[in-house]
Amino acid sequence: MTEHERPARTRRRGEELLTAIRAAVLAEVAETGLGRLTMEGIAKRAGTAKTSLYRRWSSPQEVLLDAIHAEHPQETVSPGSDDLRGDLIRALRQLVDWMRSPSAEAAGSIVAERVRHPELARALYERVFEPRGGRFTLTVLRHYAEQGRIDPRLITPVVADIGEALVFKYAMDTHQVPDDAKLAEIVDQAVLPAVGIGPDRPESAAKP
Repeated sequence: MTEHERPARTRRRGEELLTAIRAAVLAEVAETGLGRLTMEGIAKRAGTAKTSLYRRWSSPQEVLLDAIHAEHPQETVSPGSDDLRGDLIRALRQLVDWMRSPSAEAAGSIVAERVRHPELARALYERVFEPRGGRFTLTVLRHYAEQGRIDPRLITPVVADIGEALVFKYAMDTHQVPDDAKLAEIVDQAVLPAVGIGPDRPESAAKP
């Protein structure tokens, strides 16, 4: 096939190009690390021009934060707000699914190198984690507190950390992520009792 016979490459725009760039920056940081992340490397991997990146972002770190934010899960509650236990388990399952993703790997790199990149680490928390709820299970707990189902005074920073902390500890100890049975144990034996709900006190009775 001659040069003139080759089909012209389709120029990507909009969401298609945005998706390719986000995937490229996550792959690039996984391969090169934060210190060597460049607009040139991201553009080359995405198959686009640097000018396409600079129209939207001012630096490779901005591209990275955007990609992590776009891939970060957002907790939801059941339609009727009548399944606190199930919603908590689903929130932790979202965490587990996210932990397997390139986005989580990139976020982990930022946290691990927070001494070398303090502003980037701060931006990760302020612009990604906090807008998405801060901690997994916290959005669910706050919602049920607003509905009068649990006492809001019980949702302390320690309680908000329980679910995430136990998932991460299990993964660190076993080198695998917890399955649904383990997530249910975490919710039943740690999160729910911390907000006043146990075997002898159903959700319907756990009101302030």
